[in-house]
Amino acid sequence: MPLITLILLPFAGSLVAALLPANARNAESTLAGIVALACTLQVALLFPEMADGSVLRQEIEWLPSLGLNLVVRMDGFAWMFAMLVFGIGSLVVLYARYYMSPADPVPRFFSFLLAFMGAMAGVVLSGNIIQLVFFWELTSLFSFLLIGYWYHRKDARRGARMALTVTGTGGLAMLAGMLVLGHIVGSYDLDNILAAGQQVRNNHLYLPALVLILLGAFTKSAQFPFHFWLPNAMAAPTPVSSYLHSATMVKAGVFLLARLWPVLGDTDAWFWLVGGAGTATLLIGGYCAMFQHDLKGLLAYSTISHLGLITLLLGLNSKLAAVAAVFHIMNHATFKASLFMAAGIVDHESGTRDIRRLSGLRHMMPITATLACVASAAMAGVPLLNGFLSKEMFFAETVFLDAAPWVKTVLPVAATVAGMFSVAYSLRYTVDVFFGPRATDLPHAPHEPPHWMRVPIELLVLACLLVGIFPAWAVGQFLATAAAPVVGGDLPAYSLAIWHGWNMPLIMSLVALVGGILLYTMLRWQREAGRFEATPLLSALSGRRAFENLLARITQAGRAGRRALSTRRLQWQMLWLVCIAITATALPLWLQGMELGNRGTLPVSLPFVLLWAIGSLCALGTAWKAKYHRMTALIMLGGTGLCTCLTFLWFSAPDLALTQLVVEVVTTVLMLLGLRWLPKRDKALRNMVDNADARARARRLRDLVLSMIAGGGMAWLAFAMMSRPFYESSSTFFLEHALTGGGGTNVVNVMLVDFRGFDTFGEIVVLGIVSIVIYALLRRFRPARETMDIPEQQRYVPGDLQTDLLNPRNASDTAVGYLMVPAVLVRLLLPFSTLVAAYIFMRGHNQPGGGFVAGLVFSVALLMQYIISGTQWVEAHLPLYPRRWIATGLLCALGTGLASVAVGYPFLTSHSFDLALPLVGHVHVASATFFDIGVFALVVGSTMLILTAIAHQSVRGHRFHARLLEEQEQQAREAEAAVQAATAQALARGGM
Repeated sequence: MPLITLILLPFAGSLVAALLPANARNAESTLAGIVALACTLQVALLFPEMADGSVLRQEIEWLPSLGLNLVVRMDGFAWMFAMLVFGIGSLVVLYARYYMSPADPVPRFFSFLLAFMGAMAGVVLSGNIIQLVFFWELTSLFSFLLIGYWYHRKDARRGARMALTVTGTGGLAMLAGMLVLGHIVGSYDLDNILAAGQQVRNNHLYLPALVLILLGAFTKSAQFPFHFWLPNAMAAPTPVSSYLHSATMVKAGVFLLARLWPVLGDTDAWFWLVGGAGTATLLIGGYCAMFQHDLKGLLAYSTISHLGLITLLLGLNSKLAAVAAVFHIMNHATFKASLFMAAGIVDHESGTRDIRRLSGLRHMMPITATLACVASAAMAGVPLLNGFLSKEMFFAETVFLDAAPWVKTVLPVAATVAGMFSVAYSLRYTVDVFFGPRATDLPHAPHEPPHWMRVPIELLVLACLLVGIFPAWAVGQFLATAAAPVVGGDLPAYSLAIWHGWNMPLIMSLVALVGGILLYTMLRWQREAGRFEATPLLSALSGRRAFENLLARITQAGRAGRRALSTRRLQWQMLWLVCIAITATALPLWLQGMELGNRGTLPVSLPFVLLWAIGSLCALGTAWKAKYHRMTALIMLGGTGLCTCLTFLWFSAPDLALTQLVVEVVTTVLMLLGLRWLPKRDKALRNMVDNADARARARRLRDLVLSMIAGGGMAWLAFAMMSRPFYESSSTFFLEHALTGGGGTNVVNVMLVDFRGFDTFGEIVVLGIVSIVIYALLRRFRPARETMDIPEQQRYVPGDLQTDLLNPRNASDTAVGYLMVPAVLVRLLLPFSTLVAAYIFMRGHNQPGGGFVAGLVFSVALLMQYIISGTQWVEAHLPLYPRRWIATGLLCALGTGLASVAVGYPFLTSHSFDLALPLVGHVHVASATFFDIGVFALVVGSTMLILTAIAHQSVRGHRFHARLLEEQEQQAREAEAAVQAATAQALARGGM
């Protein structure tokens, strides 16, 4: 099975999970479990190859000329992380099945979880550093959705926003660092980068690349000073916290540090930056964890501390320390995931996570209490558990470090103090919660959870015991396989034995255990004496206030800048845009110089000069009449567009001319619809004000000068480019390979659907997004009341208006009124236009035409129906559903690209073949035809969605007035009926 399946399968499962009904709780969890378990088994089966030192690699060409191919790569270190991602992910899915409430939107939860799993797998298995950054940012996005899953809670929204802001910003910095790193090496391929360590470290750009990449790693793994976001992320459901903060998201930062350790490590800058941040994080996280009252808050700060420990190990520039870091990554994932799940069980069964309210739960939940105590002891580094082994290796590295004397003194002390902190908060997690008298004021009566909810914790705790008691047998080969790629060579000598004799690391472990117990006892005495809350250092170390102040200041600065630079006046906005565009164009030309070429000019053609004289006069007339005579200006603007079409024909560009002609028609209709809703302007009053105001005359003069500069500059730039000789032009390549490589003789169309097909795909995606955004914005637009008046010749017969508007199927047919002739003509024109559009589409690969032009031609034919027959009549008899056209077009274009990938070619690679059709004969067909069908469908859908959304304003307004009129008539009928009833009663009484 190809490696890329490990990435695609979770995303596919995410899509399926999102489509399942909300009440399919078992189906959702079963689907997620099958996906995670299948990936786990697939990774596990690859271990023999990883143990031999093999590197599995799968590469899909994308942009080979830029060094950007899709590369999936697995070595021993990636294998270990993939096992953590999928293995613990499988246990989390099982746990979440019982943790999540039936009232929760479970499909959304499992959809986000599987998508996050796929993104994390992409980070671990990426063989291209730019590809790694892409999946890196996806983990930030999906973690934002998971943390904010309970979006009705303010703390969840705040925590999700904070996590996305910090990690997303760090990811952008990391992208810049990866670009610099790729520039140094000359390749973005991970194998090439891992082999160029000395080259990178000797380069003058090493330090900028290092700082930028460390910003990404530190923000993701919550290293000081970016540690504050992780405790706020505890608002997520406990399965999310267990998964993100034990084996996946926060481990991505230390994964990157270990991944690039052979390249960026072994320098003084690495030692001080990475080691310093790790030491600070180790101590701050451990100190803050002791004073937390929330179980998950305690585990969050302890996670920060242990991440600091791993970072510190990676910063020591020692191969043995790197092995210890890999070992602790494995151990931390097992005991921390089990501790989060145990905290979730406590919360699920008792109704609270407040340590101050919890006590004596071992009497009500003995099995859960035992499991939590074992996992907590592993976190504290108690002997015969896995955490003890990796922490003892950490102590040994701080003692035998080859560094300055003061560092060799300070670092072991800091490590021992951090060990004391871990013992203290581990005791608080267990003793304060599970021992002591029974709690009596809990929201629920605690009891053991369902057995299958406890199974993931049991398996993880069993792993802690096996590794702690039989380390060499349980984890020896796995650790060697995972650590070898990190150290980048032969593994250093190390031992996983439980007993190494009496030495300094063992003494440090004992001091940490005893000191931690004493520290916990002292803090408990303080709590009982009412002084436990006296921790002023906590607020200073949390970082949350500093983050919120920074955001507030940035927001304030942004508002001040907006007030200073922005305006609601459209004219000033256009002035700024034009000035910036002129400056951005002129500055590089001024600095680098731009001279006219010496290419010979063609003789002057009188017809062409006359053509552009007409076009220029139309443009000037448009500017002159645009203020008060909008219709006249629009007609003249159409004349300028027609001159542009003829110019394209003059220069032998029929494709551009055909496209420009149809675009002119569509944009003219668009502007007409826009003019429909603009308010009228009082010309006499405005002229009087303008003539009395000297500033208005100066403003018009300024705009005239600016427009002349912009127009003259563009004309000069175009002439300068055309007067220069073209050597080795790319057009020669396309002319030579259009038929052989793309299967078509129309070079322009072949470029759009084949050579530059990816660009075209991006453009149609943007077009679809823009049309949907315009549609959404116009749903809230309400035109002015005076613009809603219907022209006299279009007024309905009294009594028909509200009937037609409230029941569109009965809308009046304009073919029987004053528009009978044009209505009949456009209906006859529709099938003919459809035939023309099909003809233009089919000939596009070899002659002028294509999907874009054909889509516009078909759209114009449909627009004519709307213009003549009316919106309601057309939609009642010819439903279009533009959004479905857009979706169909995107899926068709994407499917064409993926089909080429499926057969081993780059995305959107075109193939041509001949078909033998009965009665027709041999027909030459290119696979790009299906991509062009997608372009056609999306253009039709987007054009109709935008234009009909604008036209619907009249329908909305008239429908509102029709309903209002109907309500008034109903009230009048009711009042008349009441009067008649009263009259009848009066007559009856008079008769009596």
